[in-house]
Amino acid sequence: MTMTIEEQIEEGYRLLHEDDIDHALDVSRQIQKEKPDAPEGFALEAEVMQKLNQWDPSIKALNKALALDPESARLYNLRGYAYLQKEALKEAREDIERAISLQDLAVAHRNLVLCMFLEEKGGEALQYLIGRIKQNPSDVENWILMGDIMKKGGDHDKARTYYEQVLKMDPDNEYAQKQLEE
Repeated sequence: MTMTIEEQIEEGYRLLHEDDIDHALDVSRQIQKEKPDAPEGFALEAEVMQKLNQWDPSIKALNKALALDPESARLYNLRGYAYLQKEALKEAREDIERAISLQDLAVAHRNLVLCMFLEEKGGEALQYLIGRIKQNPSDVENWILMGDIMKKGGDHDKARTYYEQVLKMDPDNEYAQKQLEE
């Protein structure tokens, strides 16, 4: 019995999350072969490349995916993240802002904060993140990011308060637990 494209996509991402990189890449290529007009095969390939820290191949695959689906906030955000890793900040910001304009993705907002820091606009980044926390106080990822920023800046006491807030909202959050143990 052959799998549908949707089942193949699900299988590819399962393999990727299990770090079975070679098989996830095989699945992405199979999807591209069977359905060359679908962006999903290229998006999966791009995420495999990102897992391998291969930013140029990821961007190349995302360019193909975006040519097929030019209104995908997720794809713009993924490409923006790849540009961030290459420190191509102008391109990163353009893609991340495009993603946010298409869809209010929390991960795109976090990538924009990272971009601001790389652009050496730390004050602007902190104000933006504080605004995000006020706008959506239940998004634990914003609290984690603020804790990480405080920790990196050397303010461990303030970082601790952010990680503790995460645990109030999500008592099983392993990342916050680990940060508090350090």
